Amino acid sequence: MSTMMQPQIILLKEGTDTSQGKAQLVSNINAVMAVADVVRTTLGPRGMDKLIHDDKGNTTISNGGATIMKLLDIVHPAAKILVDIAKSQDSEVGDGTTTVVLLAGEFLKEAKPFIEDGVHPQNLIRSYRTASYLAIEKIKELAVSIEGKSLEEKRSLLAKCAATTLSSKLIGGEKEFFASMVVDSVLAIGNDDRLNMIGIKKVPGGTMRDSFLVNGVAFKKTFSYAGFEQQPKKFENPKILLLNIELELKSEKENAEIRLSDPLQVEPKLLSRLAIGDLGTQYFADRDIFCAGRVAEEDLQRVAAATGGTVQTSVNNVIDEVLGSCEIFEEKQVGNERFNIFSGCPSGQTATIVLRGGADQFIEEAERSLHDAIMIVRRAMKNSTVVAGGGAIDMEISRYLRQHARTIAGKSQLFINSYAKALEVIPRQLCDNAGFDATDVLNKLRQKHALASGEGALYGVDINTGGIADSYANFVWEPAVVKINAINAATEAACLILSVDETVKNPKSESAQGEAAASAMGRGRGGGALRGRGRGMRRR
Repeated sequence: MSTMMQPQIILLKEGTDTSQGKAQLVSNINAVMAVADVVRTTLGPRGMDKLIHDDKGNTTISNGGATIMKLLDIVHPAAKILVDIAKSQDSEVGDGTTTVVLLAGEFLKEAKPFIEDGVHPQNLIRSYRTASYLAIEKIKELAVSIEGKSLEEKRSLLAKCAATTLSSKLIGGEKEFFASMVVDSVLAIGNDDRLNMIGIKKVPGGTMRDSFLVNGVAFKKTFSYAGFEQQPKKFENPKILLLNIELELKSEKENAEIRLSDPLQVEPKLLSRLAIGDLGTQYFADRDIFCAGRVAEEDLQRVAAATGGTVQTSVNNVIDEVLGSCEIFEEKQVGNERFNIFSGCPSGQTATIVLRGGADQFIEEAERSLHDAIMIVRRAMKNSTVVAGGGAIDMEISRYLRQHARTIAGKSQLFINSYAKALEVIPRQLCDNAGFDATDVLNKLRQKHALASGEGALYGVDINTGGIADSYANFVWEPAVVKINAINAATEAACLILSVDETVKNPKSESAQGEAAASAMGRGRGGGALRGRGRGMRRR
């Protein structure tokens, strides 16, 4: 009996795909490296853009790591982790999304030969975490504070950070123009954490240089009723009443949000029994009062924040305290759109950037680029420490970790060395994307950073000449928090992928879900088709 075969133990459903062991880990690493290769060429001021065409026919041109990762629709479970870290970097600091994906891919690329040679993944994970901690401590040590400077100095320093971010974007050619605009808009909202207090409005046509900043609120002219033409289009020091109620004669399905400016200081309670329809608009026009209906909720809130008014849900007993004010209100033509502009607002806690440009895709990418720059300036204001960009900080940390690795006995020395080598991917890729000889530039950088005096610590890639230069002196700066977050997230992602040794996939359940969805669609469509055929064909 003992010689008889033991019955097979069936643990998982038939058709379940399980892959495990070394081959599984190497496969995951290859998938991550493939994703990193997609965004590799977008890094830096000379990075290329990607044109992504989705199934709905929408076209997006972008070189932002997070935007590309979102649009790629990656299905590989391990590679999806890179999408998550790119999104987290984007929401946390706004920039460095390509950097974080590249670093994660490179950490795993360096780990791959060790895995193939039979090193246990946990040994690598332990060393990578140690290296990450040491790298972040070194960044904090090298960071330069911009705290305690005068407003003009701070404005100039923040503009340098914004320009560094914008240099790698589609609007990099006008980075100084947009950098000062971004800094002014962030300083305008002060300590307000709400990003929606900075509005970005897009108007096709004109050139990038036609874009402008409104220290206040601007939005497209809303739906206009009969009699609108007779209303005055410019006021000085108006009183503004913000309402969130219907003033239509006949009720509508959607609430109309109505904005009224009262230049003659007419008692606002006159509005309590009036409609905003054709009758109401004509009534206001006769009394030189401007009104606008169906204003977007976001714009209404921004006007409230800027003018000091309060949105009312009733027109009864309107008192002076709930009215807003501004220095000038005017309706202006921008391109082929009419814009309502409130400027010189008392509380000044809002700003609006009106973007101009040729193609819609171009303006969309410009908006994403400005969002990154705004996030960076806000982070730099809060965490007021900057580090040298252009691959300088990466080379310095790499040198420091190699030096530290020599003090460690055992395999860990090799692993920390490989982590240090992976950090060099940033300056190497900057050179490759600009068409320079990466080996030559990296050798120069290593030699400069190895100087005992420490004077080479701020040297990075000089994109203009193809050599090396002092990044700090050239104002290629980025907030320290960007680098810290990128190294943290990339190390976490690499360690997470290294710790996975088995993937269990049940294709049967997936196909069952697909069949169920297909049959549901068939029922929805097929019913009509069968009925149609039944009328036209003779029953047998």
